[in-house]
Amino acid sequence: MLTITELQEILPQQYPFLLIDKVVELVEGKRIVAIKNVTANEHFFVGHFPTQPIMPGVLILEAMAQAAIVLYARSKRVEKDKVRYYFAKAEIKFKSPVVPGDQLRIEVDVQKMLSSGGIVAAKAFVKDALVADAVVGFSVQKIEEGKK
Repeated sequence: MLTITELQEILPQQYPFLLIDKVVELVEGKRIVAIKNVTANEHFFVGHFPTQPIMPGVLILEAMAQAAIVLYARSKRVEKDKVRYYFAKAEIKFKSPVVPGDQLRIEVDVQKMLSSGGIVAAKAFVKDALVADAVVGFSVQKIEEGKK
């Protein structure tokens, strides 16, 4: 549905901080399902943890946030260089670790979407096992012409 190249055109985050690889489902204004293939080559595994690599929870949350940005941007027809995203609220529960070789499936459902931001419910799965569950609130600010 959306490839890595298309995601790079939408998201302000780029390598090495681009944490979704593709979108497999998108219902504008309602829902998105994104995939992150977790490999042993991820830069964050260097220190987390060298002998027992685990994807940091904050990066699972970031992957959820990036999926929410894609959903918002596609729903509201927002260009990436015209706005900034601020994540103001996150309530997250982690259920089990994510390790190299896992494929993280991120499901984000809109609870509320406004022109100035929104609230989403996000879940992350490995296979069919829930690994993280979150509610995330964010705001969107237009960038004034000539300012970055």
